[in-house]
Amino acid sequence: MQMTRITQPSIQVPVTLATYNVRRCLGTDRRLSPERIAEVIADCDADIVALQEIDVGRLRSGGVDQTLLIADKLGFTSHFHPALRIEEEQYGDAVLTRCPSRLVKVGLLPGLRNLWPSEPRGAIWVEAMVGGARLQVINTHFGLGRRERRAQAVALLGGDWIERCQPPYAVVGDLNSLPHGSVYRSFAARLSDAHLAGTQGRPAPTFPSRRPMLRIDHIFVSDDIEVTSAEVVRSPLTRVASDHLPLIAQLRIPAEGDKTDLVNSHER
Repeated sequence: MQMTRITQPSIQVPVTLATYNVRRCLGTDRRLSPERIAEVIADCDADIVALQEIDVGRLRSGGVDQTLLIADKLGFTSHFHPALRIEEEQYGDAVLTRCPSRLVKVGLLPGLRNLWPSEPRGAIWVEAMVGGARLQVINTHFGLGRRERRAQAVALLGGDWIERCQPPYAVVGDLNSLPHGSVYRSFAARLSDAHLAGTQGRPAPTFPSRRPMLRIDHIFVSDDIEVTSAEVVRSPLTRVASDHLPLIAQLRIPAEGDKTDLVNSHER
């Protein structure tokens, strides 16, 4: 009797991933409302949501922890990284998940240190377990200056971040880079643009929300992830809740585990 290896079909787990710059929950109508942002996210029905421009304990936003408030409304787990600290006030990026998740890494990205220092920028890396699939998600918000964004892209694509990621993984956020920009191209050379793939090459702009013209919010995924669809959510609610529109991608992630089984067979 000998052992025969039988390779089973790969199991793909559906995962919905979203990215959303919420502008500290300040709407285009100048109304501050984390509850409205939570409503937008609930309508997206995503498993994992990356948020940028979140306030925690800031006077301008009523001193509330916007990350926890939104997560509690949704029943999600939250992870937050403050790119900016002013005494007790914090401002940065968050990842919310409705599935089990853990924080892997947070850190600041390079900025310009000239006479007028740029706003600090950071990244947050979370590992989420959806069904039988483990997905690494890095959420970031790049700067406004071209040189600044290039330096931040080099850092994120380097050995401290993406090169340490084990597939499957996604890099998401507000990159402040258009598709013809060098920063976008540097990510597209290494990863798949889920927005482009999920819309059959017809992606929609994400900013500004009332009259979107620019595609600066992105979801990039490793090559082992299948993108089944993607969309920018444009509705009466999303047009007013923030100055960006949320971007959602429907993904299929390879499940963990050995897909090769050993079975007994008889020699003849």
